[in-house]
Amino acid sequence: MNAAVGSAEKVVNDTTVIASPAIDLAFVDQTVAVHGGGPEAVIPILQAIQTKYRYLPDAALQRVCELTEITPSAITGVSTFYTQFRHRPMGRHAIQVCRGTACHVKGADLIEEAIALHLGLKPGEDTDQQGQFTIEPVACLGCCTLAPVVQIDDATYGRLTPQSVPSTIRGFARRGSEVKSTRRDLRKRDFSTSGSAVGEIRVGLGSCCVAQGSGQVFDKVQEVVTSIGAAAEVKRVGCVGMCHQTPLVETIRGDGTSRLYCHVQPEQVEEIVLQNYQPTGIVSRMRTSWSKMVAELYGRENGAESSVEAVSPKEGPVCEFLGPQKRIATESCGDIDPLDLSEYQRHEGFVALKRCLDELSSDEVISEIERSGLRGRGGAGFPSAIKWRTVRGANAETKYVICNGDEGDPGAFMDRMILESFPYRVIEGMAIAAVAVGAHQGYFYIRAEYPLAVERIRHAIAECEAAGLLGDRILGSDYSLKFSVKEGAGAFICGEETALIHSIEGGRGTPRLRPPFPAESGLWEKPTLINNVETLSLVPWILRHGGDEFAKFGTETSKGTKVFALAGKIQRGGLIEVPMGVTIRQIVNQIGGGVANGRRFKAVQIGGPSGGCVPASLADTPVDYEALSSVGAIMGSGGMVVLDDTDCMVDIARYFLRFTQDQSCGKCTYCRIGTKRMLEILERICGGEAKKGDLDLLEDLCQSVSSGSLCGLGKTAPNPVLSTLRYFREEYEAHLAGHCPAGKCKNLIAYHITDACIGCTLCAQHCPVDAIPAVPYAKHVVDVDLCTACDTCRVVCPENAVEIVRRTNA
Repeated sequence: MNAAVGSAEKVVNDTTVIASPAIDLAFVDQTVAVHGGGPEAVIPILQAIQTKYRYLPDAALQRVCELTEITPSAITGVSTFYTQFRHRPMGRHAIQVCRGTACHVKGADLIEEAIALHLGLKPGEDTDQQGQFTIEPVACLGCCTLAPVVQIDDATYGRLTPQSVPSTIRGFARRGSEVKSTRRDLRKRDFSTSGSAVGEIRVGLGSCCVAQGSGQVFDKVQEVVTSIGAAAEVKRVGCVGMCHQTPLVETIRGDGTSRLYCHVQPEQVEEIVLQNYQPTGIVSRMRTSWSKMVAELYGRENGAESSVEAVSPKEGPVCEFLGPQKRIATESCGDIDPLDLSEYQRHEGFVALKRCLDELSSDEVISEIERSGLRGRGGAGFPSAIKWRTVRGANAETKYVICNGDEGDPGAFMDRMILESFPYRVIEGMAIAAVAVGAHQGYFYIRAEYPLAVERIRHAIAECEAAGLLGDRILGSDYSLKFSVKEGAGAFICGEETALIHSIEGGRGTPRLRPPFPAESGLWEKPTLINNVETLSLVPWILRHGGDEFAKFGTETSKGTKVFALAGKIQRGGLIEVPMGVTIRQIVNQIGGGVANGRRFKAVQIGGPSGGCVPASLADTPVDYEALSSVGAIMGSGGMVVLDDTDCMVDIARYFLRFTQDQSCGKCTYCRIGTKRMLEILERICGGEAKKGDLDLLEDLCQSVSSGSLCGLGKTAPNPVLSTLRYFREEYEAHLAGHCPAGKCKNLIAYHITDACIGCTLCAQHCPVDAIPAVPYAKHVVDVDLCTACDTCRVVCPENAVEIVRRTNA
C-alpha cells in the first residue's frame, strides 16, 4: 500500500477545521482497474474518487495520470466543467440546497440564507468553521412537490421554512447517521415476505415518498404484520403520482377490495393493519385486543380521534386528481414492485420485445411507431420513427442506442420517477429500439443527482441479464444486446444529444454543429439512436396494442399521452399523465385543485429554461406541441410550475437567465456573452437600477442570442424573457419606476409594522439579524438597513401586523 498523503483534520485556535484527508492511493489503483485507463473512463474514475474523498485530491489525480492514458489537461478540463466535482476539502456533511424552479418560487433563496446564517458563514464561504457542514447549491433535486427542498447527505427534507432551518440541521446532527442507514437499508432490503399471504399492503417508496417518511411507515408495516401474523405481503411500489398525499398506504384484502390511506404516520400503521387483517394466534389476538382497549381509553380521555379514515379514489380530491389521467408510460402505477422482474412479466412485460424478435421485422416495428404518431417526449417533439428509420438505414456494422436520462430541467422530475418506478419498462423499450435499428450496445445516461434511479436501473439490468433478457441470444433468439449505465456529473447542457455523447466519450459536455446528426454519426462516430426516458417507456405499450390504438389519444398532430411534473403554487402537486390536448386550465384547476385559497392563479411556466410563461388568460390553450409553441412555450421534458399573484414575472425571467448563463458550456459567443449581458439587465431591473432603453436592449439581445447560438440551450434561453415581456410587460415597466407589484424583489420592498402590532416581541425574537428592537407592549419598527427580507417577522406575527411595502429610497 502506498503511503498516505495529508491528514484528515487539524486544530487551529482550538477549532477543528477540515484539511486534506489521508489519500489511500491503493484505492485509486483499484478504481482504475475497474474502469479502465482509456479517455472514456475519466468521468467514472473522477466520480469514484469524489465519492471516496468528497473532493478531488491532487495526489489522487496525479496517480490517475500515471496509470492511464488520461492526461492532466483532460482531467482539468472535465473536472472544472462538471459541477459535481470539487477541488478543495469539504465538511463532513453536504447540505445540498435545491435551486429548482418550484423551490425558487417557494423561497429557496431564503432557505439558503438561513442556512448560511445558522452556520455562521461569511460571504464567499461554503463550510462552517467546525468543518461539519458544506453548502452545495444544486440545480434541481427532482423533489419539486416538496419545495423548498434540502438534502443533507442521503436525507431529504421538504417544505422547509427559514424558521425551521436551525432545528432541521440540529436534528440531523443528532440523528444523521440513523437517517442515512435507514435509507441505505431501504435500498438493499428484500421487500417480499414469506408465507401464505392472502392480501397485500402496498407502500410507495419513490424518492419523494421516502423524503416524506414512507420508509419509516414501511418499516412499521413490516413490524406490525410480523407481530400479529397478518396474512398479507408487505410490498414496495414505486411512485403513485399523488406526491401531495404521501406517505401513502394501500391495503388489498383477500376478496380483492382495497383501501387507500393518505399522509400515513408510523403511529397510525397498527390501526390501519387491524382495520383490514385479523391477527393470527391466541397470543397475538389477546395482545392486540389489550392494545386497542388501552388506545381507545387513552384517546377518549384526551379527546383524540380513534380511527384512521381511508379515502375513496372514486370521489373527492383523489378522484379529481386521478380521473382525467390516462396511464401508458406509468401503466400499473402503484401496483407493481419496481424491482420484481417476475411481476413485471406477469403484467405483460417483455411480451412486446418477444414479438419484435419472433414475429415482426425491423421495418414493421418502425412502421408501428410511425402509425402511433409518437414524437420525442422532450424538446420540440421530433417524430421518433424518422430517427429510428435513419439509424436503421445507416450503413455501419456498429450502432448504439442511448437512453437520455439527464433530466436537467429545474422543475421536472418525470424521468426520475419513471426510472425509479418502471425500470424494466424503460429497459424493454430501449431493447425494442435497439432491435429495430440493429444496435447491440446501449447506454443509460442518468443524472448523478438521481442515485435511486441509477441504482434501480443497474439492478434491473443485472436481473435481465440473469433471466436471458439481455446479453447473448436474448429470449432464445440469435440477437445479442448489452446495456450499461453512465452517470452524468452535473451539467444541464448534457441533455443536448451531442453534448451527452461527448460526456459518455469522456469529454466536456459541449455540443457540436449539426449535421451530421447523431443518427448518422454519433457515439464514437457511429450511428446512434437517442431517445429520452418517457419516449422509451411508451414503446412497449405501442407494440402490444398497436400504433393505431396509441394514436386514438391526443390531437391531430400530438398523439398519445404526456407525463407532467405538476408543482409550484398548486394544491395537488405530483406526477400526472394526461392525453395530449387537455387544456392548461384542466390540469391546474381540475387535477391540481387550483392555487391556494386567497391567492390568484397568475401563470404556468412550461418547458423549463427553454420554455415560457403562459398567463392565466391563456389557460384554455391545449397541451400539444404546436399550441404551446404558438403562445411562446414548449412542451420540453414536461415540467409545469404553477405561479400565483405573489410571484414576480421579472424575477422568474431573471431566475432562468441565471440558470442558463451558469449552465452555458461557453463554446459560442452569443450564448456565453449574450446571456450574461441579458442577465445584467435583468439584475438592474430587479434591483431598481434600470436604465432608459433597457427593455429595448433586452429584446434585441433576445433575438441575437436566439438566432446566433450553436445549440438548443442558447437558442431557447431567451424564451422565458420573451414570454414574460410579451404577457407581463407592465411588471417590467413598474420595476423601471422602482416598484415590484408582487413584492418579491428585495431592493424594491421594505417590511413595515402597522398599528395592529400589540408589542408581543415575537418578530424581534425570531429576527435572525436583529433588525427589530424588542420593545414589549409597544409598536415595533423594522430597521430597513439591517433587514434581509427573510419574511420571518411576517410569518410569526400573530396579528398580521407586518406588511410588505414599496421601498421609498429605491
